[in-house]
Amino acid sequence: MSSAHHLHLQLQRRLLNSLAFEQHLSAARYRSNTTSRLLASARRLQSTAAQPHFPTTAPPLPTPKRSLPVRILRSLFTATIFFSLGIYIGWETLPARSVILSLLSPPPSDAETLTSYQPPDEESARINTHIVSHPIAQTLRTQHPELKEQRPHLKIPEAIRATNLTGGTLAGPGKIVVPPLTFIAPDGSRLVSLFYLGQNLCGHPGIIHGGLLATLLDEGLARCCFPAMPNGIAVTATLKVDYKVPVKAGEFYVLRAETTRVEGRKAWVRGWIEKMDGSTMDGVGDALVEGVGKSIAGKGTGQKLVEAEALFIEPRNASVSRLGFLYVFG
Repeated sequence: MSSAHHLHLQLQRRLLNSLAFEQHLSAARYRSNTTSRLLASARRLQSTAAQPHFPTTAPPLPTPKRSLPVRILRSLFTATIFFSLGIYIGWETLPARSVILSLLSPPPSDAETLTSYQPPDEESARINTHIVSHPIAQTLRTQHPELKEQRPHLKIPEAIRATNLTGGTLAGPGKIVVPPLTFIAPDGSRLVSLFYLGQNLCGHPGIIHGGLLATLLDEGLARCCFPAMPNGIAVTATLKVDYKVPVKAGEFYVLRAETTRVEGRKAWVRGWIEKMDGSTMDGVGDALVEGVGKSIAGKGTGQKLVEAEALFIEPRNASVSRLGFLYVFG
């Protein structure tokens, strides 16, 4: 065989080998690409598929449910603790402590209200002396000892007296200068109250405000009938006031009241305010003891400046609230 023919065979063999290698390489690349695509698809499927959750710690054991009585007792115990804590904190606060102590203390007696008042200045002392020693007061005190003489506003505990309208807010120099001196029948049939009205209680210059007069009549008529009520207390249902003559400031006055009828928890009372001067002193004692339903004016008891009629009704829960009313109204 010639060398040329031998060289031709070698070249042909190399060419076939090269073609075979290229085919093998292409097949390998195809397999590699297919494998890569399959792996990528598998990864995508794996990333989108829900992964199972394997807890790292054991779940807590269920708390046993307490029975209803146990829960109620536990709530009551907690409420009691906080309530007691609130009471202790309030008790240590001076205003609340003084109010509680005042309410727990027994109210002063009628005699104690007469001796406990000390006039703060000369004007108050003069006014007080005039009221206490006036012939009306002397007649009631000496001839009718069955009437209870007292200063009702001084029965209010001192810690809360400032919140009372006539006993605190309107009391003092220039106003109701001296606590009114009051004579009350134990059966709730009649009442007489002596007082002085200062210059700072006017509606018009020199004329006492009509609202104050209505307030004084409301309290006086109510205090008159309290002893006749089953539990000794009542609230105003109706109040009719007739203003007859202007009441001047800076003068002494008398409030008279009588209980005209009592039916169960209801009491009807009438009364008026008159000027306390020399023309009102004759026949006062005899007129006051005529009894329920009869006039308590009598001859020469003075001109009626303001008249009033009222209906008072005892609340249904009067037995519960009786203590507070007794402190305020005696």
